[in-house]
Amino acid sequence: MVQTITIGSCVSVQGTLVKSLDDGRIVVKVGELLYAGKPVRAPLTH
Repeated sequence: MVQTITIGSCVSVQGTLVKSLDDGRIVVKVGELLYAGKPVRAPLTH
């Protein structure tokens, strides 16, 4: 499953979901690199 995360205030990374961390962040894999950050949620539609 592909997920998008934010790292810091303005950097986004999209990669394959690896795992969820206890503090609410998730880990995604891009190539051989792993990134941890806050998941981006889909906007609410009315």
